[in-house]
Amino acid sequence: MTATAARQDRLRANQLELEAALRATRAALERCIAERASGAGTETWRAVTDSPSSGVLTADAPRTVPLALGVLRRAFGLSRFECEVLLLCAGVELDGSFPPLCAAAQGDPRRTAPTFGLALAVLPEAHWSALAPDSPLRHWRLVEVGDGPMLTASPLRLDERILHFLVGITYLDERLAGQVEPVTTPARLPDSYRELADRIAAGWTVDAAGGGWPVFQLCGPEASAKRGIAATACAALGLKLYALSPGAAPTVPLERETLVRLWQREAVLGGAALLIDAEDGELPDGGQPARAFVERLGGPTLIATRDRQPIRTRPAIYLDVPPLSADEQRSLWRVALDEFGPALNGQVDTLVTHFDLGLGDIEAASRQALHELPIGGAVETLQALPPILWEACRAQARPRLDDLAQQIEPAADWDDLVLPRAQRQLLADVVAHVRQRSTVYEAWGLGRAGQRGLGISALFAGPSGTGKTMAAEVLGRTLRLDVWRVDLSAVVSKYIGDTERRLRRVFDAAESGGVILLFDEADALFGRRSEVKDSHDRYANIEVSYLLQRMEAYRGLAILTTNLKPALDPAFLRRIRFLVEFPFPDAAQRAEIWRRVFPAATPTEGLDVEKLARLSVTGGNIRNIALNAAFLAADAGQPVRMTHLLRAARVECAKLERPPVDAEVRGWV
Repeated sequence: MTATAARQDRLRANQLELEAALRATRAALERCIAERASGAGTETWRAVTDSPSSGVLTADAPRTVPLALGVLRRAFGLSRFECEVLLLCAGVELDGSFPPLCAAAQGDPRRTAPTFGLALAVLPEAHWSALAPDSPLRHWRLVEVGDGPMLTASPLRLDERILHFLVGITYLDERLAGQVEPVTTPARLPDSYRELADRIAAGWTVDAAGGGWPVFQLCGPEASAKRGIAATACAALGLKLYALSPGAAPTVPLERETLVRLWQREAVLGGAALLIDAEDGELPDGGQPARAFVERLGGPTLIATRDRQPIRTRPAIYLDVPPLSADEQRSLWRVALDEFGPALNGQVDTLVTHFDLGLGDIEAASRQALHELPIGGAVETLQALPPILWEACRAQARPRLDDLAQQIEPAADWDDLVLPRAQRQLLADVVAHVRQRSTVYEAWGLGRAGQRGLGISALFAGPSGTGKTMAAEVLGRTLRLDVWRVDLSAVVSKYIGDTERRLRRVFDAAESGGVILLFDEADALFGRRSEVKDSHDRYANIEVSYLLQRMEAYRGLAILTTNLKPALDPAFLRRIRFLVEFPFPDAAQRAEIWRRVFPAATPTEGLDVEKLARLSVTGGNIRNIALNAAFLAADAGQPVRMTHLLRAARVECAKLERPPVDAEVRGWV
């Protein structure tokens, strides 16, 4: 029998048993009405309690218990009387004969809704404690008590979610639909992740049998992996997994308690587990609302977070989720690329070398690339796929660092860079190291000793405007990697430990995409470590030490720029692989910069490059002068001439607080 057929059989059996149970409840109402009409009945519920039990849950009629009602009874600890109350409320919704019967039993044609008073008078084994706020009926909000002059006379209504559950319809409570989202089970999961999923399923199987559900915390930076592991573990136990953001946990205790009860009820009704998705690394507001929510929850619960979060009142099991290994990434790539996988072995190795993508990112990048493939023959498709795949990986791995870094769109090329031959060769060596690190570290085995010292880092030192940032752009464009300029003012914090936390965010976010990190004015953060004289010095040194550690392990390219090389810590310089000195340009280099500064579309007239090169300024200043002169010429409706450049040069030199000497601008006009 298929699963669908078995489910249909259960639905039919539940429906038949529910109909039988409702007939018994209807008979109890009719019996009450008959007794009222004959005058034999009594207005008090106690007399009914002493009468022979005629309800559906008596020992002599066990088969009339609907399957769904049996689940509710066991899950919420309902008494027989409380189960009968649910059937009475369900009858009003499902059977048109129930409302007039309720009215007749209560002696008022307007009171067509059931009440606790009616239930106490009609149903067997009645007990007053079923009316209490902490009783299962009210605690779990199985029934809703309407407005009335007194509790026993207030109308009762079956909660809509419970009504549908009784008839065999399962869905997510609409009050939770806006706060939790379903998590899909991945089609493929690497063996290392599947082992973690099996540990969760086994742990819950054992502990749930003993009456407890430990909280599993999945720790690590791989968000999609943690979701996949949690969903796979739940699927193995027949549970549906939903995710809740910690920010959705109410801060008001009463609202939080309402959400807790609704979810605990849903976990039972829908066979569900909850994943607290705290991927930002810390629970918000000090974690108190979300942590209080987790501690009040029962049932299967998981937390996905970067770091371990303390849970006081529930047992917690911590599982570290490592990044995918290179072999696991290659395997996922080949499967995700379908029929193209075997023909792209070399390209797959290149992708794994430069991008450290997770489970969901590989799937998304593959789908994007295959969707963007042009229609053509097999040869044309294979030729078009590698660059499309590369761009798809860049898009998936692009870090979210808008608050700490700024993405630079590489526009400069090697032709735009005017540097001595030695410096250009060093930059070419940087490109070679980034491109060939897989061959050297993995194929040739030089990276097997450990991760320390494998990071590729470069220090660009020289006066402002000598081309350090432009060189970073050239490297980014050559390697086809994103360049992110780190905002040091946003990284450095006066609060202890906050700088390290922000640096960790920068490196962790950049790690997956192999992006080029550009720390401008690095001496502001990476200066010489000071002698410890007070606590501020000690924590400042800790920040530098943490940075040195991350630099050595970073698998991408980190570029540091500084105007003050002597201010850098010697221990830091020792860990830099490349040191590129950007000298102040001499006359020949300045002339070359002047030749390249104006695009071909810019109208110029009578420009003398040799005379312009006499002005002793950097390439950055030259660009500012050229740009200012272009605006002056455009406003005058003229081509760019030496007169415009002279005026712009005086403005630029005034900014530098050094007026141009006569020898530098003699003969310009």
